[in-house]
Amino acid sequence: MIEPVTNLICPLDQQPLQRHDMSWRCNSGHSYDIAKQGYVNLLPVQKKRSKDPGDSKAMIQARRRFLSQGFYQPLAEQVAALTLADDASSLLDAGCGEGYYLQQLIQAAERQGQSLQVAGLDISKWAVQAAAKQDKRATWMVASNSAMPLADNSVDTLLCLFGFPAEAEFERVLKPGGRLIMVDPASNHLNELKQIIYPEVKAKPEQLPVNDSRWSLTQEQRISYTVTLPDNDTIRDLLVMTPHLYRSSQAGRERAEGLTTLDVTVDVWLRSFCNR
Repeated sequence: MIEPVTNLICPLDQQPLQRHDMSWRCNSGHSYDIAKQGYVNLLPVQKKRSKDPGDSKAMIQARRRFLSQGFYQPLAEQVAALTLADDASSLLDAGCGEGYYLQQLIQAAERQGQSLQVAGLDISKWAVQAAAKQDKRATWMVASNSAMPLADNSVDTLLCLFGFPAEAEFERVLKPGGRLIMVDPASNHLNELKQIIYPEVKAKPEQLPVNDSRWSLTQEQRISYTVTLPDNDTIRDLLVMTPHLYRSSQAGRERAEGLTTLDVTVDVWLRSFCNR
């Protein structure tokens, strides 16, 4: 059975939130309406760094089109397998994006007959809107990893997939003995695209995404394979859905626009950590 995570807290005073019909409320009187798409916005205006933080609507639409073609399906299957290998009764996807990986995980849990309480959050309202349309059983929130509106020790598994780890917050919301599962780019990830859009591709040193004095690495797997992007629309979607769109030069983007097909490497680290 798939159920929502309900241990939410008010982003203004950290008091517990209770659901009342189509809103969440705390005892101080703060109230947060649940949108018709099925999500709640728990990112106060005063905590926004911009008017429309996070991934744009265009980025989310491009990512949905790209992921729907199955290019990252092998990765999603490995994330689900690792997550469900241990008892994961409550799960938060911190930086859930449009919900692709969490939806794949929910489907895998259902196939295995595994019960799961599920929540996803992202700072982009466009991402959360798209995610909430896929499955109404999860708790979907517009919120920041740096101030997650969840109670202390409230989830036993936390996903951070291509995201930004807020280590102190991750430690706070995880139960004792809980797991942090992360996906991060490895050295060859999307290398063929980078070689086209950048004048020089600089190798980045391989390092753990979190502080190893606070987290113990319990499992590590490198996932690498090649996919063929069949047309320019798909190549453009990959570029738009990543930060490379803004980092590349005009000349690099023009070179990408001239492509009709591209073989590109998916190369990522899948890791599991626990608190020291």
